[in-house]
Amino acid sequence: MEKFFSGKNGVGHLAVLAIVLVLVGCGQKDKEQKERTQPKVDNTQNAPIVITVPPIETPTGMVWIPGGKFVQGAKESDKMAMPHEKPAHEVLVNGFYMDEHEVTNTQFAAFVEETGYVTVAEREIEWEEMKKQLPEGTPKPHDSILQPGSLLFKKTKSSVPNLYDYSQWWQWGIGTNWKHPKGPKSTIEGKENHPVVHIAYEDAVAYCDWAGRRLPTEAEWEYAAHGGKQDAIFFWGNDLEQLSSHANTWEGEFPVENTLSDGYEERAPVMSFPKNGFGLYDMAGNVWEWTSDWYNTKYYAEVKAKSGVEYNPQGASRPYNATNPYAQEKIMKGGSFLCSASYCASYRISARMATSLDSSLEHLGFRTVLDTDMIKK
Repeated sequence: MEKFFSGKNGVGHLAVLAIVLVLVGCGQKDKEQKERTQPKVDNTQNAPIVITVPPIETPTGMVWIPGGKFVQGAKESDKMAMPHEKPAHEVLVNGFYMDEHEVTNTQFAAFVEETGYVTVAEREIEWEEMKKQLPEGTPKPHDSILQPGSLLFKKTKSSVPNLYDYSQWWQWGIGTNWKHPKGPKSTIEGKENHPVVHIAYEDAVAYCDWAGRRLPTEAEWEYAAHGGKQDAIFFWGNDLEQLSSHANTWEGEFPVENTLSDGYEERAPVMSFPKNGFGLYDMAGNVWEWTSDWYNTKYYAEVKAKSGVEYNPQGASRPYNATNPYAQEKIMKGGSFLCSASYCASYRISARMATSLDSSLEHLGFRTVLDTDMIKK
């Protein structure tokens, strides 16, 4: 699986310490223009759901996601489903606009240029703050390690018998950040249309605030990923044989050899693969995407235990992960170029992973959503 820290998949400044200890110790828009009408609502469960595109111009680079009902969580037919994707439960979501692709380096650069924003991966690490999230008595790593940076993936030279030992393919890259995604000597020149990565949760939220948008909830993201195919395991349907033609993932033996069946070793430019039924690109593979929901392993069971259908769920009210009680984790969706059939298969729509708030990695980015009442008149 692709899980390696922070319960499932969260790695951030806390990972500096964790890895050190491990290593040391061991055509849609035109259609919308024609179909604009006053919003319609579905009063199922007495909850009004906006299902038809509003009579306003669709924001550039976004698509309208009509509201509706769906079953959130793993399908019974999904043999790769994980326990934390269950039990499946019915959900209603309002209509909303969503970025047609992940936020790119160019888009993020515009935000930084206008605001002067400094990402978490670029900031000095404060040990006094970090140790508050760690077990009492955890020793402070050497100052040479506690330097700004982010996590980088590295291939192994031979097969890995223990896929739970993430330290075998992750390394702390001092000087690594969104402008230097493969280390301090790398640049994003020529990769302007690639998804921005090494983005921590607060970085994504800061961008959303600047853009007048927000992060999607897990329910919104999952509903949008279906693209109208409610019974599908993948956004294109149920045929795994179509993976390489529909998503940028790891094909081959992880983490030793990538066969490049999909044409890419690492991140691909946005919109390199087919869009889903709603007109969204990269809803499987390429890079993981932040959502606004807390990761709580009890949440799905609590929702299922309630009567009726959940209406516009905002996720758990607090984080909970018995395997990692110290980290504050959010849910990320979609999988990345590191997902393989033998290691997480998170290109499935129901796949979800937990990531600590200060996580920044070379396979984690985001996209934004926009409610109709957020649009400036």
